[in-house]
Parts: sequence; structure tokens; C-alpha cells
Amino acid sequence: MISKTMSDSLTNHLNLELFSANQYLVMSSYANEMGLKGAANWFMVQYREEMLHFMRFYTYLTDQGVVISISANKDVPGSYSSLLEMLEKTLTHERMITSCINDLSEQAVVEKDHATRIFLQWFVTEQIEEENNDRDLIAKLKLVGTNGHGILMIDAEMAQRVFVIPPGSPQAV
Repeated sequence: MISKTMSDSLTNHLNLELFSANQYLVMSSYANEMGLKGAANWFMVQYREEMLHFMRFYTYLTDQGVVISISANKDVPGSYSSLLEMLEKTLTHERMITSCINDLSEQAVVEKDHATRIFLQWFVTEQIEEENNDRDLIAKLKLVGTNGHGILMIDAEMAQRVFVIPPGSPQAV
């Protein structure tokens, strides 16, 4: 049985995952407008992953008998000076998500909510990958600076990213 405190915390995080998805959808659109189709693809994959995260929280909460509430999302920034800025903001955001997941995990331990602690372990591992991917792209962009050819090479690399639904994930994404 999940406590009201835990279900409220997970619901708040569910809404944060929805905000994350919206943020990456806007970044995809902005990258597309910049002529960076590969980056637009990369952010679209990121959007789909965040929607998957949202659905994982949704499914877990509904399986626990929680009626969720969706809060109105705050406005998502829609203007960026460069691909580097978008990825730096992405890394900052993912670090905040990591902190939130860690806080939720700690809350589950304190409440002795073993089911929620186990549920959150997937996200703990996922955040390591998220931050690593962001740092890798940021390092490459810093290496090439404002060199257009270098940025286009990184953009081509970003175009190769594909969305894969992990086993055991909700299919409605």
C-alpha cells in the first residue's frame, strides 16, 4: 500500500516528467527552425522518452489505486542562442530530475515502501545515461566551437538517435 505522502510526491514528479517532455518538444521545434534536423530528431527522441517516463509513473500510480491529477504546466522556454545552450540547459534540467528521483528514492526508504523503491531503481539508472549523453554532446560542441562544419557533423550524429521502447514499458507513448 502506498502512503498519501508518497503518492503525492510521485504525482508531483509525474507532472515534472510531462513538463520535461514539453520542454524537449519545444527544443526539437527550435532546432528544426535552426536547420539542425539531427538535433531536432535527438530532442524528439528525448520527448518520447520523457513521455515514456510519464507513462511509467502513471501506470505505477494507477496500479497502486491512486487517482492522479495533472497540473497545468508552466511555460516552456522557446528561444535559444545555440545548440550548445540547448544542451547545457538539458543537462541542468536532467541534473534536477536526478536530484528529484534521488529524493523520491530516499522517501521510499524512509517510508519502508519497498515497491516504490524498486520501481524508482529503473529511473536512478536511467538518469546516469541521460546525464552522460548530455555531457558527451556538450564536450563535442565545445571542441568544435562555432565551426559550422563541426556542428553539422555533430548534427548528423544526433540524427542517428532512435527511440526504443525498453522491455516492460507501457506501450501507450
